[in-house]
Amino acid sequence: MELSVLVLVITFVILLLLNVPIAISIGVSTLLTMLFTIAPLPAITTVAQQMATGINSFALLAIPFFILSGLLMGRGGIARRLIDFAKVLVGMFPGGLAYVNVLSCMFFGSISGSAVAATSAIGGFMIPIMNKEGYDRDFNAAITVTSSTTGLLIPPSNVLIVYSLASGGVSIAALFIAGYLPGILVGLGLIGVAAVLSVLNNYPVVGHTMFLESLKRFFDAIPSMLLIIIVIGGIIAGIFTATEASAVAVIYSLILSVLIYREVKFSELPGILLKTVETTAIVMLLIGTSKAMSWILSYENIPQTISATLIGLTESKILILLIINIILLAVGTFMDMTPAVLIFTPIFLPVAVALGIDPIHFGIMMVLNLCIGLCTPPVGSVLFVGCGIAGTTISKMIKPLLPFYVAMIIALIFVTYIPEISLFLPKFFGY
Repeated sequence: MELSVLVLVITFVILLLLNVPIAISIGVSTLLTMLFTIAPLPAITTVAQQMATGINSFALLAIPFFILSGLLMGRGGIARRLIDFAKVLVGMFPGGLAYVNVLSCMFFGSISGSAVAATSAIGGFMIPIMNKEGYDRDFNAAITVTSSTTGLLIPPSNVLIVYSLASGGVSIAALFIAGYLPGILVGLGLIGVAAVLSVLNNYPVVGHTMFLESLKRFFDAIPSMLLIIIVIGGIIAGIFTATEASAVAVIYSLILSVLIYREVKFSELPGILLKTVETTAIVMLLIGTSKAMSWILSYENIPQTISATLIGLTESKILILLIINIILLAVGTFMDMTPAVLIFTPIFLPVAVALGIDPIHFGIMMVLNLCIGLCTPPVGSVLFVGCGIAGTTISKMIKPLLPFYVAMIIALIFVTYIPEISLFLPKFFGY
């Protein structure tokens, strides 16, 4: 067992260091490990079977629909309207554009379900404006990158659907509802950091908006924010499942972007559909290869060994959760969120359940933890997008990122050790 695991780890690390795409790295390292463990033909057959089985899930049908909905929202003028609305709410405070950035990323991230989309859409508008107003370029990129991750907690969220699959069927609706308070907590923490830095750096005030203009911006933003109410409200009321809700989200986004806002032309739809297919293919390949790696880990009894080791180290729930969080924080620096959830959920969830931790609470803790990895070098995908938009480098962003990391880690500690932050809303709605 030790030798096959060694082959898996070494092969995977080498491929990552060679900048091989993460899905290919997972698939190749898994195949080589199976070839080392069992005969060649059964190994190839098993990898193919596990990849096919991994994506053969009705719940996963929601992912391409939410991706399409997010792309339509991103092209449909939603970001600008949400930014205008956020200015009405917080623009009058010192450093108001920083608060506007955080709120806009939270609004847009929750609508699109994508941290990368939120960074691109909101960052593309906000970073140039903040640069022009005298805000530090690296600060602007740092606050955009970190606040964009809140959309992975505030539903609809594709990664919560992936966690539901990896956990063996935890309710997607319950996970969606559970993500609200932790997502808002992270957003408030980032706003707190922005407030302190804005005062210290004497960042300017946006200014007051006339009442009629404020009212207009509010009503302009309502159709965009209604998507969240329609999707989550429909799930809670039992009108449709999460997968059916994703299709409703596409229909609503299409009507809003094409017919109401008229910022997406019919001629642009084939390109948007093609981009949806490309993104879905990448996600599904990640899911398929990650499920195959999970199978070989299970075949070698790795989850059981790690569970026994952790519980053997200490019976303290506090210490075990601390160890799990430290491991996941390290994993998040070099592995994308989707494969990390698929590979490490079967390893750590049994430990959590043995300690009496609710799977919903554990899932939210895990996703929040891995959100930090999205804006952490060397592999943070959202970090690279933010650097590209801001025209800066990762090395320059590290210093302004540090206080935002602290805020996210403090939020993670609260979510980890106060289960009710995650469980209050699901319990309130009867999940």
